[in-house]
Amino acid sequence: MNQTIGILGIGNTLLQDEGFGPHIIEQIETRFQVPETVKLLDGGTAGILLGPFIESVNTLYIVDTVKLNAPSGSIQCFSEKEISTKDIQTRMSPHQVGILETLELCRLRGKAPDKVEMLTVVPETLNTGIGLSGQVAPAVEKMISLIMKRLANHGIIPEKLTTVS
Repeated sequence: MNQTIGILGIGNTLLQDEGFGPHIIEQIETRFQVPETVKLLDGGTAGILLGPFIESVNTLYIVDTVKLNAPSGSIQCFSEKEISTKDIQTRMSPHQVGILETLELCRLRGKAPDKVEMLTVVPETLNTGIGLSGQVAPAVEKMISLIMKRLANHGIIPEKLTTVS
């Protein structure tokens, strides 16, 4: 059986840095050719509706924001065990409660991914507005690089797409 990797960007693109996850998915889709074994999804704030996607992958990387006592724009990674701890949950955006509950439902159904990792950025602002703040925008390249390293660990090197000027 082929290993399937899911990269799920969650967040609200109408709340500036809260849209980081969907922004990362869009960047990967427009800049890289990923193989069929890698599934990309802009999950927005869909919560429970993400169940079928989550159940369709063996490894899941969730990209989102998390409020931590760390500089805005810094990247933090959490294992599935760390995601489940109460301390981390209280710092997550409201939609992440939905993602944690959805992961638990997938586990109860016996269809959860073998590995789940959350790749997060610390937001500068969650104010209404389109686009990332000046503190978080530079983290896009760092996050994409981190995701490419995770894929390389699975033996996957996505091909860069050429842009036409």
